[in-house]
Amino acid sequence: MLAASPAHAAAGDEVISFLDRVANTVKTHVEALPGHVTDLRTQLGIAHKRAPAPQAEAPAVAEEIPAGMPVTASLVDTLTPKVSIPVKDMAFQADLSQFAPTAPAVVAALPEPSVERGPRRFFCAEYARIRSGLPVFGDAKYWWDRARNLFDRVAEPVTESVMVFSASKRLKRGHVAVVTHIVSAREIRVDQANWMNKGEIDHSTPVLDVSPNNDWSQVRVWNVPSKQFGARVYKISGFIVKAPLRQASRE
Repeated sequence: MLAASPAHAAAGDEVISFLDRVANTVKTHVEALPGHVTDLRTQLGIAHKRAPAPQAEAPAVAEEIPAGMPVTASLVDTLTPKVSIPVKDMAFQADLSQFAPTAPAVVAALPEPSVERGPRRFFCAEYARIRSGLPVFGDAKYWWDRARNLFDRVAEPVTESVMVFSASKRLKRGHVAVVTHIVSAREIRVDQANWMNKGEIDHSTPVLDVSPNNDWSQVRVWNVPSKQFGARVYKISGFIVKAPLRQASRE
């Protein structure tokens, strides 16, 4: 505890002055801080009634100063404060959470859409059967019905499932593609063949759900040469999942 000499009293006054400035700065945000300041004064053994009138301000000094040693600016700078307020005890601890750094979202890099020219011409159904392992045969427009009672058929995309395009004026034989990535609720990537009727294999082709109810019944497909989604809208029958139907549910 500091001695009651004038020099020590001045040092104690400087500590009180520093703590009062801290309390005045944060009192509008932290109502509990004055209580902590009072606790610190008690720990330092300083009483208000023993402190003289405020004098020149100086940083808080928590180490004991030898009797008779004058308090100078250089001496104050060399002394390390020993008293701190634990964050866990502060009333505004909960408010600090908004400043805590958050880990950046980790997003897997998707392959760029690309076109592969094979040694021979591939058709969409042939490529989808090889790529997915689904033993479904015939034109793509028959796949949805032929998968009935053999494999799960779902309305939303599943990774490695086969996306079945309904037959249309543009797709007289229908079309099938293999889902490779689920990008968002309205975008996926697919691998497919012969989309541009050149027997090519398209990798990581973006497909966008444009159905009014977001039910993947209508889509637009990325056009690799123009690097944008095509203007045509295609109807989708659904997605065939490779896993067989569970027999237990029918027994």
